[in-house]
Amino acid sequence: MGAMMSAETTTVSQEVAALYDHDPAHLIAMLQEIQKRNRNRYLPRPELESLAAVLQIPVTRVFRIATFFKAFNLEPKGEHMISLCLGTACHVRGAARVLEAFAGELKISGGGTTADLKFSLETVNCVGACALGPVAVIDDAYYGELEPEKVPELLKQFR
Repeated sequence: MGAMMSAETTTVSQEVAALYDHDPAHLIAMLQEIQKRNRNRYLPRPELESLAAVLQIPVTRVFRIATFFKAFNLEPKGEHMISLCLGTACHVRGAARVLEAFAGELKISGGGTTADLKFSLETVNCVGACALGPVAVIDDAYYGELEPEKVPELLKQFR
């Protein structure tokens, strides 16, 4: 019965590989699609191993690509992604203090994810909104002119 179930069950990797005609030349696009389909925006190890098997390529090749590009995550990310700009314009306007406020409020550091997988906090060099610094991007929405005191109220919107 177990063999029958696995034969009938299609993994995300199998579905995605089929979208690209099982062509390893599209490995990056396949990894992007797998990550996008995953609720926690990451590439689970079993899916990477499954993709390698489906494409008949070494699993090391899949991991090499998945670890080379910063856009790929091998660990689960939070439901809400917070990207805080630490570029020059934001830095001189107090972005480091805003980072401390986010880290303190969420009890994680930059690059971390809360234990409940609700938030991930990352720092970036620029978000292209220098005039609004310090700026955080939360789920693709920009929040400018941030001050440490504004962080708790901002996070309430996402809890």
